[in-house]
Amino acid sequence: MRFINTLLISLFMSNLIVTSSNALANNSTTDISKALPMYSKVYDDQRDPFKDANAALALAQQTNRQILIEVGGNWCSWCHKMDTFLSNNPEVYNALHSKYVLLKINVSDSNENEDFMKSLPPTQGYPHMYISTAQGKMILSKDTAELLEDNNYSKAQWLSFLEQWSVQNTLTQTPIANSTANQ
Repeated sequence: MRFINTLLISLFMSNLIVTSSNALANNSTTDISKALPMYSKVYDDQRDPFKDANAALALAQQTNRQILIEVGGNWCSWCHKMDTFLSNNPEVYNALHSKYVLLKINVSDSNENEDFMKSLPPTQGYPHMYISTAQGKMILSKDTAELLEDNNYSKAQWLSFLEQWSVQNTLTQTPIANSTANQ
């Protein structure tokens, strides 16, 4: 009888832990999103990209993360698809925000942020991403189309990309790698 009680308690506790973990995973994108700085949440043509970049650099240094610069705009359908993909994939969303400080830079008819964009390698389309170290060294320019599989963003491609360019895996990388040459 004691064995059965112990077994039932163990099964109950295991189920509780799994249920709690699933609930945390499902709610974690909301919890993380609430804590993100505004420059990580939206494309805003009124924001100062240089001020935001300095804040992102400071946060990246404090938290030992890289900076993922995402260039796009509210007009960009693929930018919306990427945001939806990230919010619908908690594992990718959590990996992104645990390994990177996300810095969204707006480019639009109302504000092309020309001065800021001149400091970056040219884009091939939108959204476009760059990876910078916390010290401000640009190490990657990436066309987000490379993260697609069958015309949809791929969880496996995203997780591989985020891991490959994380602080732990880029200590020996050379600056400004073109992602097509490294894939």
